Amino acid sequence: MIGKVSGRLEYRATDHVLIDVRGVGYIVYVSDRTMAGLPRAGEAVALYTDLLVREDLMQLFGFPTLVEKEWHRLLTGVQGIGPKASLAILGTLGPDGVSRAIALGDWSAISKAKGVGPKTAQKVILELKDKAPSVMAMSGSLAEATAEDAVIEPSAPAPRPAAKTAPANLAQPEALSALQNLGYGPSDAAGAVAQALGDNPDADTSALIRAALKLLAPKG
Repeated sequence: MIGKVSGRLEYRATDHVLIDVRGVGYIVYVSDRTMAGLPRAGEAVALYTDLLVREDLMQLFGFPTLVEKEWHRLLTGVQGIGPKASLAILGTLGPDGVSRAIALGDWSAISKAKGVGPKTAQKVILELKDKAPSVMAMSGSLAEATAEDAVIEPSAPAPRPAAKTAPANLAQPEALSALQNLGYGPSDAAGAVAQALGDNPDADTSALIRAALKLLAPKG
């Protein structure tokens, strides 16, 4: 299993890049969003990867964070969602957007991805809703671990490292944990936190918990 590729970006194509790792070139397929965040040709790059092996095919798919790779793994486990559809969903929403859409049961957001119809989007929500809290918590515990911190042997001049991804909002997993400790179910807690975070992305833990509790309070 090839879990990570670190090297020098040789070239970009429409849906994939070639990464030179000490003289060996790896073709890695990425989403539009990931492609937009990669450095220029000749610069250092690193991606977490998922290897697809079929009888007549081997393909690598790349992700800037472990959280995004985990969503890809879960998405491709849903019948009707192949690697390309997974990249389309992640490229359209990003990992945080996927977490929020699944936690809130917002299948219409999932269906905005190219090649994903309403029925398939609803299936994604149904099968993954209970898994959203663990991935959202993973996001904070890893502080959105990124792959660009790899070191490659320079050949003068040394390439500039890729820009780092901003840390995740650590209030999100802390609020999730607090709500579950209060007795709320994982799906309900994740949905409320996702909605509260969508309304106020910069909220700290206390503010996020208060907002989520208001959303979870009985209506009427």
